[in-house]
Amino acid sequence: MSGSLGERIAAAIGRDGPWPFSRFMEAALYHPEGGFFSRPGGGAGRAGADFVTSPEVGPFFGALVARALDGFWVRLGAPDPFVVVEAGAGTGRLAREVLRARPRCGPALRYVLVERSVALRAAQAELLDLEPPEIAGGPVEPGEPGEDAEPVPGCGPILTSLDSLPGTGAVDGVILANELLDNLPFDLVERTTGGGWAEVRVGSGPTADSGSGNPEDAMDRPDPSGPHRGDLGEVLVPASPDLVAAADELVAGHRVPAGARIAVPRGVDDWIAAAGSALRRGWVVLVDYGAGLAELLDRGPEGWLRTYAGHRRGGHPLERPGEQDITADVATEAVHRAAHRAGLTVESDTTQAAWLAGLGIDDLVAEGRAAWEAGAAHPDLEALAGRSRVNEAAALTDPSGLGAHRVWVLARRPSR
Repeated sequence: MSGSLGERIAAAIGRDGPWPFSRFMEAALYHPEGGFFSRPGGGAGRAGADFVTSPEVGPFFGALVARALDGFWVRLGAPDPFVVVEAGAGTGRLAREVLRARPRCGPALRYVLVERSVALRAAQAELLDLEPPEIAGGPVEPGEPGEDAEPVPGCGPILTSLDSLPGTGAVDGVILANELLDNLPFDLVERTTGGGWAEVRVGSGPTADSGSGNPEDAMDRPDPSGPHRGDLGEVLVPASPDLVAAADELVAGHRVPAGARIAVPRGVDDWIAAAGSALRRGWVVLVDYGAGLAELLDRGPEGWLRTYAGHRRGGHPLERPGEQDITADVATEAVHRAAHRAGLTVESDTTQAAWLAGLGIDDLVAEGRAAWEAGAAHPDLEALAGRSRVNEAAALTDPSGLGAHRVWVLARRPSR
C-alpha cells in the first residue's frame, strides 16, 4: 500500500470514523508495514535505535536477572526442565547476557523469547543459537505404555523464539517482561464537567481537534496542542458503558478533576490475563515505568505519556506514526487488579533499585570497585570489567532514571 503510515491511518479514519487511541497506538507501533517496532533497527539499543533499556546499559543487568532466575528455580524445587519466557524480547540482548552469566539453572533451562516483530525476531537469530519451537523442549525418553515421554535432564540451556505467549498451563517457571507493559495499547479518557468520561479518539481531516460528537460544552473545544502532522487530531466522544466502567474501577477512591486524563490499560489487562493462563506454577516478573494513580493524576498526560525517537523525546503522540515510540507509565493499581483477576498474587511491588539491591548488586559493585582499584595502574580485562560494573550499576539504580522503574513479582504458588 502506497503512502506513509500516517497517511494510510488518516485515510482509514476517513472511511471508518475516529479511532480509539488503542487502535491508533497498535497501528503506530506494530503495523507490519511501517509500525515503529516493525522497522529494521527500531526500538531499544545504543546504536541506530531510539532508546536504551536496562539490558542495553551493559551485561550487568542480565547477570542480576540470572541471579533472580536461580532464586526462583530453587524455590520451585529445581525442576528440569525450568521454563523462562521473556515477553517483548526484542533483539535477544537480555537473553544473551543471562546465558553469559552461566546461571546455576542453565542445565535445566528452556528459554523462550516472545517477540511479535518479524524484524526483531530475525535479529534474535543473528545473536543467539535458537532451536525450532517443535524441538526446543530437548530430547525425551519414551515413557511406559500410556504415559507421556520424559524430558532428558541436564541438556539445557535451550532457546527458541515465538510470536506470542505459550498456551494454557505451558509454563513451570518464570514469565519475564522488561519494558513491555508501557507499550501495550491503551484507551484514553478525560473527566467531563459533569463527572462522567469522554473518550479521546483519533480523527482526521476537518473533524479532527473539533470535539465533534460530544454533547458537553467542555468537550466542544480544540486540542490545545493544535493540529498534528498528517491531519490527525483528537476528537472527544461520549465514552461507551464498558469504557466508563473500566475507568471508574481504575480511579476508585481517587478524586479526578474535570479535564484530567487517564489511560485505561486494556492491553495490560489482556496481557496479564494471558500470562496468568500460560503459567501453571511460578512467577510473572514485570519491570516497567509505573507509579500510583494519584501520582499519575498529579503529573497529567505530559508527565506520563511520552514518545521517543533517536534517543530523544519525540513529539506529540499523533505525530509521525511509526517513526516514534509511544509509551505510558502503568498505574500500579491496574497491575494489582489485573493480577487478581488472573489468579495471581502480588508477591512484591518495588523499585528496580530496591529489587536489584535484594539480588546483591551492592556486594557485586564492591567487588567490581576493588578489582578496578587493584588494577587501575595497569588495567587488565578484570579491572576494566570491574569499572564497567560500577558504572552500569549507577545507571541501573539511578532514582531519576532506570532505578525508579517498578518491579512487580506476581506469583502462582506451587501446589504442595
